Amino acid sequence: MMVPMVIELILSQAGKKKSKASVTSKGVIFSGGVMGTVPLLLKLKKTSLPKLSDVVGKNIRTNNESLLLVTSTDKNPKDYSKGIAIGSILHTDKNSHLEPVRYGEGSSFSKALTMPTIHNKFALFRLLGIIGLFIKHPTRFFKTIFSKKYAQRTTILLFMQTLDSTLQIKLGKLTKMKTVKESGAKPSAFIPDAMALGKQVAEKVKGIPYANFTDAMLGTPTTAHILGGAVMAKDASKGVIDKHNKVFGYQNMLVCDGSMISANPGVNPSLSITAITEHAMSKIEPKKA
Repeated sequence: MMVPMVIELILSQAGKKKSKASVTSKGVIFSGGVMGTVPLLLKLKKTSLPKLSDVVGKNIRTNNESLLLVTSTDKNPKDYSKGIAIGSILHTDKNSHLEPVRYGEGSSFSKALTMPTIHNKFALFRLLGIIGLFIKHPTRFFKTIFSKKYAQRTTILLFMQTLDSTLQIKLGKLTKMKTVKESGAKPSAFIPDAMALGKQVAEKVKGIPYANFTDAMLGTPTTAHILGGAVMAKDASKGVIDKHNKVFGYQNMLVCDGSMISANPGVNPSLSITAITEHAMSKIEPKKA
């Protein structure tokens, strides 16, 4: 039987003060992704949902990813912007996959967020390495930076691994969130296998491997598929939701997004998230006429 649930909301409109309001619902589904659902659950655990599992915010995974961008400087390159976003996958070993990704023709602004990437532990040596690239390949360097058709000339290499390591998200005092290492190797912006593949592709198209500037300068990894934080498990001591996505400790409350995933799939997780969500929806009683 569906039990009515009262939710307190903070409403804010432009030019008006925040006000509180209550909404009565037969159920609640959290589906804001890891960056939306997990911080919200952490806040609610301190206020209106104290029975939430202590595992909220734990078991965060990055899919062990590396994102590299390679811009061709060939005189007559292929147009990499045409076609579906991801049309192929390369299995480089039993733990790793590489997907060439396309950006649409109007995506050239993303160039402003990248810089050449060098694999080194120390930021100073990474900076010196970039200077070395400029000295070694000045023509390529300028052509990749000032390319008039950046999206058409650029392919994105999405490297992913099933190797497991986890982080924990906590509510920060000065920032909205902070992450701490939980288990396994700390996620890195510099995965040797990914860098090697990036260099191979760059040589083929006469380019230079680039990465998000925070990866290149700060060494902080970027992921397109952050997962976990409200994972599925047998009981509340190991996870936040059960096998039907129902939140432990509460009725008519579900989590249906990437925060429920409890492992690195090593590939794009969107279809897995969709399939698990459809299964959860099939367990909800149909509305009576």
